[in-house]
Amino acid sequence: MLRQYELVDRVLNYDPDADEALLNRAYVFSMQAHGSQKRASGDPYFSHPIEVAGILTDLQLDDETIATAILHDTIEDTVATPEQIEKTFGPSVARLVDGVTKLSKIEAQTENERAAENLRKFLLAMSSDIRVLLVKLADRLHNMRTLHHIASEQKRRRIARETMDIYAPLAERIGMYEFMREMQTLAFQQLEPDAYASINKRLHQLHEGGGDIISRISSGLRLQLSRAGIKAEIQGREKHPYSIWKKMAERHISFEQLSDVMAFRVIVKDIDDCYKALGVLHRRWPMVPGRFKDYISTPKRNGYRSLHTSVIHSEKMRIEVQIRTEEMHAQAEYGLAAHWAYKQGTRADGDTANGNGNGSHSWIRDLVDILEHAGNPEELLEHTKMAMYQDRIFAFSPTGELIQLPKGSTAIDFAYAVHTDVGDTTVGAKVNGRVVPLRTPIENGDQVQILRSKAQEPQVEWLTFALTGKARSSIRRFVRQKEREETIALGRKFYDEIVKRIPAELGKEALPEALKRLKLPDEEALMEAIARKLVDDATVMDALMPGSAEKAGVKRRETGQREAISMKGLTPGVAFQLANCCNPVPGDRIIGVRRPDEPVEVHTIDCRKLADTQDADWVDLAWGDGSDGGTARLTVIVKNEPGALGVMSGILGAHQANIVNLSLSHRDAAFHTYDVTIEVHDVQHLMKIIAALRAADAVSQAERTPAG
Repeated sequence: MLRQYELVDRVLNYDPDADEALLNRAYVFSMQAHGSQKRASGDPYFSHPIEVAGILTDLQLDDETIATAILHDTIEDTVATPEQIEKTFGPSVARLVDGVTKLSKIEAQTENERAAENLRKFLLAMSSDIRVLLVKLADRLHNMRTLHHIASEQKRRRIARETMDIYAPLAERIGMYEFMREMQTLAFQQLEPDAYASINKRLHQLHEGGGDIISRISSGLRLQLSRAGIKAEIQGREKHPYSIWKKMAERHISFEQLSDVMAFRVIVKDIDDCYKALGVLHRRWPMVPGRFKDYISTPKRNGYRSLHTSVIHSEKMRIEVQIRTEEMHAQAEYGLAAHWAYKQGTRADGDTANGNGNGSHSWIRDLVDILEHAGNPEELLEHTKMAMYQDRIFAFSPTGELIQLPKGSTAIDFAYAVHTDVGDTTVGAKVNGRVVPLRTPIENGDQVQILRSKAQEPQVEWLTFALTGKARSSIRRFVRQKEREETIALGRKFYDEIVKRIPAELGKEALPEALKRLKLPDEEALMEAIARKLVDDATVMDALMPGSAEKAGVKRRETGQREAISMKGLTPGVAFQLANCCNPVPGDRIIGVRRPDEPVEVHTIDCRKLADTQDADWVDLAWGDGSDGGTARLTVIVKNEPGALGVMSGILGAHQANIVNLSLSHRDAAFHTYDVTIEVHDVQHLMKIIAALRAADAVSQAERTPAG
């Protein structure tokens, strides 16, 4: 375990201006907070945060990040509080510690790939300060280094699987390849111990058989490049066991058939030398076809740049060669470091990007500058290359399942994301334990509980705030099905009227024969065609009994009155549509307007718009028994005095009339005129509301807005 002075000296070596007192306070505070706690290895628990801090000194992170690493488990595992941290170490360190604590509380609930990918994205979205994520990755790396001390094999495998599925890919995503490789190797050792041992044995045999083969090949590469006038640093290594095993599994080949067990890095001064070096190597040794990749002209998504090629070396083996500049190498090893370490082409420690430098990564000073001067979180995330998931939100179900949604999604989108049946039967939602309307937007990290009822059905108005394609398509599918069912029911009523006018009783085969004559597939298609006015009454009569229309005196496109049609189970917006011009409510005298291939539009009998519908069929309608619900528009004139609007709203609320829309249409010195749209049960309910408004002293006048 690092001692206090050793840790502080490490930081001061690369940052002489670091706050030594801050680091000492953090060391003492963490040691006292963790007290006698022990790890599975038997070591003091305090050793873990110190080792995590040590890992981060290799990246030469700033003093606040090192202090955060030392303190990162104090809130979760000791009696220390966020308030204590802020009081002792300041708001910046407290914010970082709080961020790491929140990430630590997130655990994968399932092992499937979708859940793991969602969790990786969630971690990225929640890590608005990149230092939080770096501390978390260092924390996981040290836990993997000490994983063998855990007695339970099942627990070791669970942690290893979580690391392989979530944290190693996350490190790769932000370019921290060294972290990724070590995590993968340690996890692979636990998950596939036999394969790990076998590959290590093969690597050992290869090393023994060829002597110091890496040094010989490195010297050969350096000599060829030097003869061409290219100064280069050569690094060689054997690929790590998990990488070898993965390629063997993907390509279904043996260890002996693997072409690139040896990998070499050629680090040159600039991009021109990269391509020159590539030419030198390809002229000296045959390249392996299909193995060349140019990530300089086309970088990877996380910013990785390099030339990759494989050649057949004179040592009778294939080797992989990666050619890159110093800047690209820093990016490859430390990911986000390259953005700051080589800012404007210069090293943070004063060396140029083309110089020889010692690989110092003092980029954190530029990072801190960005953190302090970023105008908003979006700007910060753009600089830290973390904006790839800022158009997404991540919310939890009560069981801990992580649901990914587009930004701006509402509770109804969450419900359909869980399951279509859940969405279809949604009646409400609780967000973080509080009941909210279904149109409420979901925020990152919210816990959402969907309230359901078997009696519920998707509502047309949900389409006004549903955002996701799944939610909208599911609602539309239900609405279309409901529309078809009601259209067929309406057509059947029309059909029964048509049959009554046929002069003779129909036989059993009349309807099947009529379908053939009309070229319709089934009875439902006929009813739908009648309701949508795709066929007229005379055509249907003649199809059922040829010549019956003329005998009954029925003309084509007949527009006569019909019997009253019950509207029980009315669903606005589908087969029937309540007209917006007059807003009929149960109890009003109504009439329907039927046009070709459109829903029947329901108007009040005195609606002025009916004068414009002479070319359409008029259908006499009646409200079904128990019909309930509709919207009505009122014109309310109130006195221009304090509290008048509140009086009006109070009366509406007392009568259980929900306000759908409220707008001020006219104002003068004495009175204000409001247009109010409210939800009511029926005409009687509406009349009571109007009477109550008129009785109030603050209300000068209240009338139902004239139809049309």
